[in-house]
Amino acid sequence: MDGSRQHMDHRTVYSTLEAVCVETIAALTRLESLRCSDATARLLVTMTHIQEHGRAVEGLVTGFAAVYHHFDFDPQTPGNGYRTLVKVVHSCILHIIQKGRYIATNCGGVFFRVEHNAGEMQTYCVALCQLRALLYLAQRLLGENQHGQLYSQDRELSKRFVKEYTSMHKACFYGRCLGFQFSPSLRPFLQTVVISMVSFGDNYKKHQTRLGRAALSFFTSGKYVVDPELRGAEFERITQNLDMHFWKTFWNITETELISSLASITSNIVQVNLMLTVPGEPLVLPLSSDPNLSVTVSPPLAHWGPGPVHMRLISHSLRQGQDSAELLVFSGPETPLRSLTVGPRLQRACLSPWLLVHFHGGGFVAQTSKSHESYLKSWSRDLNVPILSVDYSLAPEAPFPRALEECFYAYCWALKNCNLLGSTAERVCLAGDSAGGNLCITVSMKAMSHGVRAPDGIMAAYPATLLTTDASPSRLLTLIDPVLPLSVLYKCITAYTGADSGSVQQVQQLDTLSALGQDTALLLRDITQGASSWLQSLLQEKPAAQASTSRATNGLRDPTPHSEDVQEGPREFPEGFEPLRSGCLAEIRTPCTPVMNNPFVSPLLAPDSLLKGLPPVHLVASALDALLDDSVMFAKKLRSIGQPVTLTVIEDLPHGFLSLSQLSKETQEASNLCVGRIREVFVHEPATATRGQPILS
Repeated sequence: MDGSRQHMDHRTVYSTLEAVCVETIAALTRLESLRCSDATARLLVTMTHIQEHGRAVEGLVTGFAAVYHHFDFDPQTPGNGYRTLVKVVHSCILHIIQKGRYIATNCGGVFFRVEHNAGEMQTYCVALCQLRALLYLAQRLLGENQHGQLYSQDRELSKRFVKEYTSMHKACFYGRCLGFQFSPSLRPFLQTVVISMVSFGDNYKKHQTRLGRAALSFFTSGKYVVDPELRGAEFERITQNLDMHFWKTFWNITETELISSLASITSNIVQVNLMLTVPGEPLVLPLSSDPNLSVTVSPPLAHWGPGPVHMRLISHSLRQGQDSAELLVFSGPETPLRSLTVGPRLQRACLSPWLLVHFHGGGFVAQTSKSHESYLKSWSRDLNVPILSVDYSLAPEAPFPRALEECFYAYCWALKNCNLLGSTAERVCLAGDSAGGNLCITVSMKAMSHGVRAPDGIMAAYPATLLTTDASPSRLLTLIDPVLPLSVLYKCITAYTGADSGSVQQVQQLDTLSALGQDTALLLRDITQGASSWLQSLLQEKPAAQASTSRATNGLRDPTPHSEDVQEGPREFPEGFEPLRSGCLAEIRTPCTPVMNNPFVSPLLAPDSLLKGLPPVHLVASALDALLDDSVMFAKKLRSIGQPVTLTVIEDLPHGFLSLSQLSKETQEASNLCVGRIREVFVHEPATATRGQPILS
């Protein structure tokens, strides 16, 4: 019955789309005042193209709807890349239906702007065209893969998909259509991120501080606010030819003291927020199988030998041991007063029986515990638990296995010194998102292989469990995702697996406070320069901006490319159809190194023997995330060998939603769900091997 209802819903969507197209065309042709307008002519052609795409897409969606339930984790957890592609297509069509109804109803009005509405409908028409192409690619995957398998084992097919990605037009998804698939409450934030990035890109090559670039970018962002086509084209150019240092610099702007302090205004107050630097010395821990025996854990050694490991201790309440001289020796001689709330009248809470060890996300290349401390403060309050977040070394300067070694060492150090952290460590949970989720799993695998006590449970949010270039239906979303484009995903894989070995070097920890002095000293100069540049751009660059806008708009007028734009080689699409091709030439280097297949890099590829004995794993994924299939397939693998695992698939949120927990009700609810999974580990509620969770709506 569920399948019939789904098919009925699909038929309703497409019959409504057809009716709206007919109604809109009829309304426009009835009005004498609009007939001679070029914009009206474009709008009529656009509605005809939408009709054509809708009819073709309906057949594709019907085919997927008949089989995509076979790829779910279980009937209670409907979620996989095929379902998501259908959902995204329907989101696009519903926007078109809404806009079409508006046009049909208001096109005769005095205030109706035919040029504006034609431009918006053209953009969504191109988006539907590109999504149709993704459905054809997913259809190829469906035909090539084994039953229930989401990832393609055909490397040649994956390479052809990469070629399609690099040649396909993507700017429409970063302009007017930006974030159409996500929760409406997040679209302003996504727009801010994209505008900030393209503005930052304008000033990236200029010799200024990070904070200075941010200041100058503020004054150059206006043109991208008023011109979504220009914004989309520039974002596509940046991501097509991604500079890893630019990407890291942009996302690390939040690490500057001034900007992060603004974010902390709205975050929860904690009594302990302490940076620790633990020297790299061997640790002796009891053997998990026989506590009378011991095992020695070496410090991190990869690439440049022993070195310290940096961590952040966050605790809502000041607990015993957290202000001890034994702990403060690791914080340095000049611990900021705000890092530790102390006083003779402040009562120290007793040791907690729980301890949460956290590994942050950031694609293994960016961010630190500081980027994630906002939600960690909330977690510490809600769970009443101390949290140790590890600032592992980042790629490409520190590729695999340096980060894994540091995280494992930090975990072992926490077990040995839990009393200094305010805990007895009776129950220990690992938690992390994205790259951090990968590290939670691999640290647990490493603990078992070393004979060290494994954690009592894992909460991994949207983890990367397969760091290879294998294609999957959810990874096709990288064509439209402003948070995780394919070029970014591949750059992160290349950096972490050491394919770019020339970048390896020992990294000095960023001294944010000293950098702040230089940034502040130059900030006023940069703002002055920025204001001047902004005024000059308004006065001098207007014709260039208009030309760019015109080119972008012309690029949207005909969703069928010229024959010379079509790639040579095997066709991925049926005769008579081609997606719109990109005007940005790009060459995405496909990562290719045996390290990608290392089970401690890609735990989805780990043999059963390495996964047997893992603690209960709670996976929290997003239906709209390019890494969704990583979670689905990993959950299936754990279940197949009898390991306790749960999978929750959350609707309408992007990759990285934990860092957005304060932006909307939906992201806060998702964060709360992660807290609930962690609490299950602490209160020892056993997860069954077949237990799934319904999708949140």
